[in-house]
Amino acid sequence: MSTDVSPDTRAPVRVWQEPPAPAQPHQAKGPGDQQPEADAAPVFDLQSVDVYYSKFRAVRDVNLQIRANQITAFIGPSGCGKTTVLRCLNRMNDLIHGARIAGTIRYHGLDLYGPTVDPVEVRRRIGMVFQKPNPFPKSIYDNVAYGPRIGNMKGNMDDIVEQALRKAALWDEVKKRLKTSAQELSGGQQQRLCIARTIATRPEVILMDEPCSALDPIATTRIEDLMQDLKTEFTIVIVTHNMQQAARVSDKTAFFTAEVNPESDTRTGVLVEFDDTQTIFTTPSSERTEAYITGRFG
Repeated sequence: MSTDVSPDTRAPVRVWQEPPAPAQPHQAKGPGDQQPEADAAPVFDLQSVDVYYSKFRAVRDVNLQIRANQITAFIGPSGCGKTTVLRCLNRMNDLIHGARIAGTIRYHGLDLYGPTVDPVEVRRRIGMVFQKPNPFPKSIYDNVAYGPRIGNMKGNMDDIVEQALRKAALWDEVKKRLKTSAQELSGGQQQRLCIARTIATRPEVILMDEPCSALDPIATTRIEDLMQDLKTEFTIVIVTHNMQQAARVSDKTAFFTAEVNPESDTRTGVLVEFDDTQTIFTTPSSERTEAYITGRFG
């Protein structure tokens, strides 16, 4: 989290009494250049996590740690639970009737699903960018200012908007038309605007659910470059079907697959392997991982 934000500019904390210390920005590193594990404190710790929709177990037995200021990629075939697990990290699955988790998800050591935790504050601290750009039918300015306004953030709104747009590498393209409709932007610009809208509320974590799937290669490259810049300040978790993208941008990769129940013909997602991205793509420990990344299935 940025060290240039003073505590008095934040919305009131309603999740716990003592907020976690912000992660300190560090020099950006390329994929595979890992910072020492001892220096990268876990942001999320998932232990024996199962996800259910009513009685159906959609994902089972997920164990992994996500560390600060790294990009973690979730890869795997369709229906393997990647997005389901991602949505658990900021309690978006709470909005789905019948969804529940078993096991434990800790955020800075605190139970994310504890009875005193406010899910609205969770989603402020842990922002999300969706697969399809979804700008509000408002101006560019009002899109970025929306979150800070409803969160009663202190500070000059013009400065907040400009800072967020700069961090999303969009300011120079839109600074002269902030009052025009956000829906007039190109697809890639709209996605960067959605990233700016997320950044404006000053989260610590950004979740991205296939953020480039609807974009052309040039726009995809800009988003990937942006992620590398943003990880110096934010922890990023991305779901992607593009294995080349995961190999290019991520520090850690989790490979999920789906197991079919022959009796009910249902599919349950399972985490097969989680390791440094370079290891996953060069010397994976599971034959299932190797089969997927070499294109033999999925």
